Amino acid sequence: MALHKLSELFVRTLRENPADAEVDSHKLLVRAGYIRRVSPGVYTWLPLGLKVLRKVEAIVREEMEAAGAQEVLFPALLPREPYEATNRWEEYGPNLFRLKDRRGNDYLLAPTHEEMFTLIVKDLYSSYKDLPLTIYQIQNKYRDEARPRAGLIRTREFLMKDAYSFDIDEEGLAQSYDAMREAYKQIFTRLGIPFVICAATSGAMGGSRSEEFLFPCEIGEDTFVSSAGGYAANTEAVTTPAVPAVDYAHVPSAQVVKTPGANTIESLVAQMQAAVPRAEGVWEAKDTLKNVVLVANHPDGTRELFVVGVPGDREVDLKRVEANMSPAEIDVATPEDFAQHPELVPGYIGPQVIGPNSAQRTVDEQGKVAGSVRYFLDAHIAHGSAWITGANALDEHVINLVYGRDFVADGTIEAVEVRAGDEAPDGSGPLSIERGIEVGHIFALGQKYAKALELKVLDQNGKIKTVTMGSYGIGVSRVMAALAELNHDDKGLCWPAHVAPAQVQVIATGKGEELFAAAADLARALHEQGLDVFYDDRLKVSAGVKFADFELLGVPYALVVGRGFVDGLVEIKDRRSGESVEVPIAQAVAVLSEKLLPA
Repeated sequence: MALHKLSELFVRTLRENPADAEVDSHKLLVRAGYIRRVSPGVYTWLPLGLKVLRKVEAIVREEMEAAGAQEVLFPALLPREPYEATNRWEEYGPNLFRLKDRRGNDYLLAPTHEEMFTLIVKDLYSSYKDLPLTIYQIQNKYRDEARPRAGLIRTREFLMKDAYSFDIDEEGLAQSYDAMREAYKQIFTRLGIPFVICAATSGAMGGSRSEEFLFPCEIGEDTFVSSAGGYAANTEAVTTPAVPAVDYAHVPSAQVVKTPGANTIESLVAQMQAAVPRAEGVWEAKDTLKNVVLVANHPDGTRELFVVGVPGDREVDLKRVEANMSPAEIDVATPEDFAQHPELVPGYIGPQVIGPNSAQRTVDEQGKVAGSVRYFLDAHIAHGSAWITGANALDEHVINLVYGRDFVADGTIEAVEVRAGDEAPDGSGPLSIERGIEVGHIFALGQKYAKALELKVLDQNGKIKTVTMGSYGIGVSRVMAALAELNHDDKGLCWPAHVAPAQVQVIATGKGEELFAAAADLARALHEQGLDVFYDDRLKVSAGVKFADFELLGVPYALVVGRGFVDGLVEIKDRRSGESVEVPIAQAVAVLSEKLLPA
């Protein structure tokens, strides 16, 4: 606990929002003097920011220790070799900060530390009697984000708590995973952050099970779904309920139809209704098969063109495609890509000349495919369903093209955006959609890293067995941003007392040595009670500026020594509720101690 005079505290508040700030947490943390930008996605932590950050860390540490985890600390600068053994030197692609030492040896700034945790356990443990074990660290991580944004929400350097469990078998992993899951629930409950636990994809991390802890927030980068029946998942992890096959026995043969200028779904539907009227109803966008050309940028630098067929009333979700194609990063095709593939006619692409349907496709003895781009279908496309789609020629489309009769695909993937009202895959009802900030992520890793780095122990029968691992991360610096998003108003931050940089801000307003001396005495008395205190002792600063700074900094309570001093009264202001009350000077410390100290 500390007592700080504002005249001496290393802080300068700003009245204007920083030009690069997009979200409230970013604006206010900079304006209130908690952080300062160094470069895109890189920030300096100032004293106020560190005070809040350390209090968040303390809660995380307490709950990790309570769950039986032990703290370690690895370096952030790591050699290439362990990451090469797990293939992540390449898999991380351009997100990895790579560098060389003066001797030409390769190093990296760690984006995560799976390899280091695995190797330290391999170095020290050799028997099943040493397990189970869970160890963790709170350490900076580095990722070369292409588009850092939203202040501390997405950065290139960030503080993360990462923990790893080590067990002899899957049963042990399940117990360790559940213990960490409960610890996370306790951490976020204590921090006061609302959260939803969502099923998630494992991505480059690998593993059999993965869940995200998301803070529901409009500015969040993650989109998640939930149902009234209790299903919750990141949209990237949502699976489409199985679509029953369609009987196409009575579907006429495919027919090419002239569709001049119909290079959009809207114009295509309109022309088809005029050229080939439907017997019942009208043609709709959902009757068309839209073929979208994408590019997979693989970690080894190769660039692969592929096509995804989706219902015409749906849009492709690149994040969902990327989850299916991990570790590749997905982009839309460029005009230069189309120029290299004349069979792909923009606006008129059909499956007849791509994927397994191409006459140019070849497969060598090793099973390597060449001669045509790969073709995938979204999971909403039923076997036997008939479609209107491109005829691979300018101003031409085809009707009654049946999946399974007239064309096939290289596979099925989850490609389209999830929409509100879609059915939950577990049958628990229609889905609603929200946005959120990922504050935690847990993985049942299994043996991916243990196998790659040969982490083995002797089991109870004296046989060598590969260890089974779990991984558990919390974005500590991101949690602070989430707290700022959750706890602010139009005047500034409104920290809850358990993470605030100080619990009370004593403000002296007015003139006279006696008034300032009384304020200083009250600040010392509060400090002696065990409270964190800021004392605004600035002599030539107006009351209006002092109150504006109090509201901006977000300290839970102000104790104002001002106009009522001559009558023996001081004012206690509640930053969160805006309420204030006058109390006798002699009672002020007791009143605030009762509000802020545990019973």
